[in-house]
Amino acid sequence: MNDIFDRVKHDIISAIKNDELVLPTLPEVAIKVRDIAMDPDATLDQLMSVIGTDPSLSARIIKVANSPLIRASQKIDDLKTALMRLGMAYTCNIATGLAMEQMFQATSDIIDKRLRETWNRAAEVAGICHVLCRYRTKLLPDQATLAGLVHQIGVLPILTYAEDHGKLLNNSLTLDSVIEKLAPAIGNRILQTWDFPPEIQKVPSQHLDFSREVEQADYADLVTVSLLQSYMGTQHPFGKINYHKVKAFIRLGLDPDMQETEMEDLSDEMEAAKEMLL
Repeated sequence: MNDIFDRVKHDIISAIKNDELVLPTLPEVAIKVRDIAMDPDATLDQLMSVIGTDPSLSARIIKVANSPLIRASQKIDDLKTALMRLGMAYTCNIATGLAMEQMFQATSDIIDKRLRETWNRAAEVAGICHVLCRYRTKLLPDQATLAGLVHQIGVLPILTYAEDHGKLLNNSLTLDSVIEKLAPAIGNRILQTWDFPPEIQKVPSQHLDFSREVEQADYADLVTVSLLQSYMGTQHPFGKINYHKVKAFIRLGLDPDMQETEMEDLSDEMEAAKEMLL
């Protein structure tokens, strides 16, 4: 296994250094949405015209607008009203994240299964991020949601590589090791290439640095705690982490000993947040 791991690691690192690693590109609709987000003169009508070209994305934005988290009493069924309810910035970030789901697909059944599992985990983490952000920080819930959705984006090119290399594809332990070692740095690189906000660009690597020291809670902290919450009670290594050693809990004002109780109080909202993203 070590021989395969070392060869794959060498190949991918060399490709990164030589700018030969094929990084995923954002879906066209996400690119257009982000262009609108960066244009101070853009209007909701322009945003509606872009999102309206994608029926699936339009339906999901309406679903988000009708989520209990938005706390609106009247149900809506048209895109324009949904955009008015959510606002420009919120819609742009959520739409960007949701549009990325189409990237988590593959022709190989094995890789497709892994990609879908990765996306489902990202959606769960993003939902928890959204709720924690609202209750524990002054950060933006839409940015927090986006951070959760992209925290494992570095997995994409590795699984694409695996799809083209049968030996890696057939050795799940080696593939897991490659993902663990390389995906965080690759994720940072992808988000830099996509010109995501600086505070989100380093989330793929920083959320795994449990002893990280920063002055105040940030999006990486939200992803850290949300990821650990998503694995709570499981046999996964993240389910056995000593929360007292995770600085993010302190910055978010969460008592590591009371984590499960505090999260139970927000469980309904977390489930609603996850539901609006799937």
